[in-house]
Amino acid sequence: MTATTTQSAYPRTVDELIPHARDLADQFGQIPSRNTLMKTFKIGGPKAKELIAALTPAPAAPTAPEPVEPEPVEPVAEPAVTPPALPPIDPTDETPGVGIVRPPTAPVESPAAEPVAEPAPKRRRPIVWPVLILCLPAFVAIWGGWVEMGRLTGFGMVTLLPGISDFQINTAITLPIGVETYAAYALYVWLSGMVAGAALRFAKWSALASLALGALGQVAYHLMAAAGWTSAPWPITAAVSCIPVAVLGMGAGLAHLMHRSH
Repeated sequence: MTATTTQSAYPRTVDELIPHARDLADQFGQIPSRNTLMKTFKIGGPKAKELIAALTPAPAAPTAPEPVEPEPVEPVAEPAVTPPALPPIDPTDETPGVGIVRPPTAPVESPAAEPVAEPAPKRRRPIVWPVLILCLPAFVAIWGGWVEMGRLTGFGMVTLLPGISDFQINTAITLPIGVETYAAYALYVWLSGMVAGAALRFAKWSALASLALGALGQVAYHLMAAAGWTSAPWPITAAVSCIPVAVLGMGAGLAHLMHRSH
């Protein structure tokens, strides 16, 4: 038996072709392929796919198992627990160790207001410029005395860079600059409280030694000037010539001690 295919002027719909496709499937014993349907019924690929979908049986929906209801459990009544009765408390009982004694309530004190500290009055910085004016005459006298002492002990005009520059300087000015400047700075380090220990002791004694050396130099100069000497004796000349070296050593030592103390 073969499936009859009737030619028509209009293309047949899928619903019209389903009965013929089923007959064809019964003949083959299975669902015909897409090419077989297209060749037999003269249809295109989309209609052949729809016919195959119509001939394919839908999968059976899985049946859910019936829920099993748990058997009701009868609640077990718990035995009631009766709290033990407390003995009555007599508030007037004053026997020690029996009953409850309420501690006396302490009166609640209101917090005291914190005192507000008054700002410290601003201290005025001391005025030091009058002292500088008073020190000016002493500076002039000390400067002149050391310069003349240098002239009497061999200090004078020196060419610092011979063969390079003709610039000359009077080395006598190194005496007041070295001795008195170091004395003033060592005195400042001693009294300012910046250092402690060995640096403080060194600053103290070197300041006193520099001031004493400056005083002796002024005394020696004025004695020689009053006597009309044109040159100092050799012991004074030897001592004065060592002053720049001593100032360099004391200055370097004080600087190292101050650095170590910090």
